[in-house]
Amino acid sequence: MKVGDIVVRKSYNRDIIFKITGFSNDSENGRVAILKGVAFRLIADAPLDDLEVINEDNIKNVVIDKNVESLLYRSVREAKERQKRMTRGIPKLQSSSNVYGIPGKVLQIDGDKEYLKICLDVYTELGIPAVGVAIPEASQYKEVRALLEKHKPDILVITGHDAITSKKGSIKDINNYRNSMNFIKSVKEARKWQPDLDSLVIFAGACQSNFEQIIKAGANYASSPGRIMIHALDPVFIVEKIACSRIDMVVPIEEVIEQTITGYKGVGGSETRGKFRWAMPRLI
Repeated sequence: MKVGDIVVRKSYNRDIIFKITGFSNDSENGRVAILKGVAFRLIADAPLDDLEVINEDNIKNVVIDKNVESLLYRSVREAKERQKRMTRGIPKLQSSSNVYGIPGKVLQIDGDKEYLKICLDVYTELGIPAVGVAIPEASQYKEVRALLEKHKPDILVITGHDAITSKKGSIKDINNYRNSMNFIKSVKEARKWQPDLDSLVIFAGACQSNFEQIIKAGANYASSPGRIMIHALDPVFIVEKIACSRIDMVVPIEEVIEQTITGYKGVGGSETRGKFRWAMPRLI
């Protein structure tokens, strides 16, 4: 086996598809593989004899399977329908061909460059302006303020991979998580730049992240209340709802969460204002 191989774990009934990102030795000096979830933002390790290589050449097809593709199409359709409803509420906008919409701008800082590229492709499909930077989770807090100053986004996404390191440890112990503390530090740095929750909307976290502590740090939305695996595109679907809802409305929290793939156990948060604006005349 080598770095880059796509594998499943036999002891877990081949439930999750992983990519091998490296190798190390366990406490008994046995060889183990370091694994990264392909469709889920999870990191793990496993003995080599527990792994089975599978033939999967296109990671994007694993992340955007038929169920996710259906949700993606629904999100695009609902975003367009939402804009139509907004124009019906304002007759001048409805009758003018000189009006255009401006969704909220997104900055995504991601510990995984492959996931980041997929997310950016989906933002483009949803018509949401977005920039992305791939930075390892442990270094994100060092660069987040400079990136905020440079790009001045409406919405910040801070994510990558995470996991609870020991099933025997307390879920309240922040030291029992691989990257939750890194996400917390990044959120706190972002809030030093913009403390208002409606001026800068933040999503932070990954699989099994310490939801409560990330929210306390200042995030509007975070993962994972149920300490479950979240899908790679869950942050994108939250962003779409906020970026494409009007700035004069508070987006119902249940609508935001119900739009995600993993739902209430995967993500949670608080009421937040939308970031969509109408403008006129059209720019030349």
